[in-house]
Parts: sequence; structure tokens; C-alpha cells
Amino acid sequence: MPGSIKAFAQALLPHLQSVPASLDFEAMALGLFRLQFDRNPAYRRLCLADGVQPDHVPSWDAIPAVPTVAFKEMAMTSLPEADRTHWFLSSGTTRQESSRHYHHADSLSLYEAAATAWFTPHLMGGLAAPLPSRQRFHFLSLTPSPDQAPHSSLVHMIARVAPEHRAGPTRFLGTLASDGSWELDPSRCHDALREYDASANPVLVLGTAFHFVHWLEAGPPRGVPPSLPPGSRVMETGGYKGRSRVLDKAALHQAISELTGIPPSHIVSEYGMSELSSQAYDHAVPEPGQPDPGPPPNQRSLRFPPWVRIRVISPEHGREVAPGEIGRLRIWDLANVWSVMAIQTDDLAVRTADGFRLAGRAPAAPPRGCSLMVQPAPVPPPRGNR
Repeated sequence: MPGSIKAFAQALLPHLQSVPASLDFEAMALGLFRLQFDRNPAYRRLCLADGVQPDHVPSWDAIPAVPTVAFKEMAMTSLPEADRTHWFLSSGTTRQESSRHYHHADSLSLYEAAATAWFTPHLMGGLAAPLPSRQRFHFLSLTPSPDQAPHSSLVHMIARVAPEHRAGPTRFLGTLASDGSWELDPSRCHDALREYDASANPVLVLGTAFHFVHWLEAGPPRGVPPSLPPGSRVMETGGYKGRSRVLDKAALHQAISELTGIPPSHIVSEYGMSELSSQAYDHAVPEPGQPDPGPPPNQRSLRFPPWVRIRVISPEHGREVAPGEIGRLRIWDLANVWSVMAIQTDDLAVRTADGFRLAGRAPAAPPRGCSLMVQPAPVPPPRGNR
């Protein structure tokens, strides 16, 4: 097992670049736990307070998970202060501090590799031509740009993921209000879609659920509706958290389809957090001529890549719930090399045979989700986790 954090990251990278990855998850997780225990002072203090040391941990799911609040209250990182050149923030208001996930050049490079490796098979497939002749995509994001939102992990991912599949830089349609909230002008979205009507390249539209609801509430575009190139698709992420009209997942996808002309089979849901380095998806765009595989949107399971494991934990007895039951989602992400791999979220999830479905937030947990950053002006601004 590698003897340094950087050596571990270098050993992990080949597994990220070959999906499906074949890796000994338990051996790598136990090795990373020992490194993080030794080099992450805040994590070590939490482990020792619970009486846990690496020699006493027999399996990956016994590695202590830190609550997301730990990223707000302490520097949950192995990076020396001078090396913390970038960071991703979660939601923050005057009453609630933001989680802070520190990065440097190497950790951002690993983050982008992990994000690209799992993003690509879910959102970049489904075209007739095989690589390298496969068409490239126009990326159209409903979020602000990285210049406006430099500490959003979602914006960073949208700007940097899958560079080999892009027809050009991402086009960002969202803006940043003076109070820090995210705003969206639906008329800009309608105009942007029309610009791509005659494009030879398909379009990928990316945004939060709240972005899409705000766009939908503005009504259909005037005149001829957009007709995007074949193979265009959508990635939606985040939730509502009581901040907007709530749509059932199937209803949301159907409404997005009617608005954009993109079929529901080409709409994919994503789950991510600023405290993680990997994301989960519920669906892969089907190949041409194939029927939409799997269940309808509100019955799909979210799945992480092979270098991530999850448990859905009962708050009553601390053990994993049975399939079909609800508990708190706990995540072990090997790509979280320089921070801490084991994260206890406040998200409620239903355990399924092949992953999980989100079921809201634990009682008393603060709302989170990228959608909370989005707010149609002039309503006061909620914020978000990415």
C-alpha cells in the first residue's frame, strides 16, 4: 500500500481511468484510512475521541465517517495551510457557515479525473458513431460561470468535466446577484436553445432542479419551439428543499422534455456534494434505436462509481437498513484522498438493490443542495451545497 497521500492518489488514478475499475476496495480504503489518520489532524482527533485507531478497524465499513458539519467547524484536510490554493463551499447564510473542502492542484486533478470517469458513460454515450469520430457536445449550463462562482464544486465540474467530448467551452447562462444568490433569466435560455437548432453537434443542458422549475414557470418560448440536434440531453441535479414548487421526478423530466424537445430517456439525474470528489447518477443515455432501459425516473436508483461505497444507516441502531427502508446515507469515497473518505451525510435515502434513492433530509438538518443557490429575483436568496 502506498506510503504517502500523493502516492495513494497516483495508485488510484489508473482505476479512475478504466471504468469498470477492478480494485481491491477494502485494501485501498484501509490503507487510505491509515494515511488520513496520520496526516489529517482534525480527523485524527475525532477518531481518537471515539477510541478508534487504524489497527482496530477490520473492514472498510468500520472506518469512522465524519458528519458534514465537521467541514464547517474544522479544517478537515491533510493539506498544510500554505498548500490550500482552492476550496469548494457548501451552503452558507448569516445563520449558517459553509462547509469548506480544501484542494490544491493535485487534488483538483484527481477530482476532475474521478468526475469525468463516471460522467462520461452516463452522459456522453448514446450516439451512433464510436469514439473518436463521435460527435462532440455543446455544453449549456444554467449556473453562473466559474468566474462568478469559483467555489462551487458543481460549476467547477461543469466547466472541466469530459474535455475530450466538448465542441467548445461551456456556455453559462446563470448570473450572480449582488447578495451572492444565483439568478436565471428564462428568456436567455430560450434564446440559447434556438441558437443551437441548426448545429451539427448535440447539446448537453446542465442545471439544478430549481433552475429548471424557474425556467418552466416562465412558460414556453414565443414562436417556434426549439428543435435541438438529435442526441441532445440534460443533466439535472439538486432538489427543492421547500424553496420552490416541487415536481415529482417523472413530472419534472416530462416538463423538461416538453420545454427543450429532449426525450425523457435522455434526461439524467446526478447527486453530488461539495464534501465529495465523486458523483452518483441514476441513468445512462441509451444507445440509438434502443428503448429507454430501466424504470421511470422516480423509481431509478442512484449509483456511485466502483471506487465509492455507501451504506444506508438506521439512526436508531447504527446498522444498515434492510432493502426498501429509509436511513441516513453514509459514503466512502476513495477519491477524497487529501480530506477524509468517509462522510456521514444528513440526506435520507432508501436502500435499493443496486444503489439508493433520495428521500429528503434528516430532521433538524439544514437544507442543502445546489438548487438552493438559485432564486428568481427578487425573492430573497437561498443558497446551496455546491
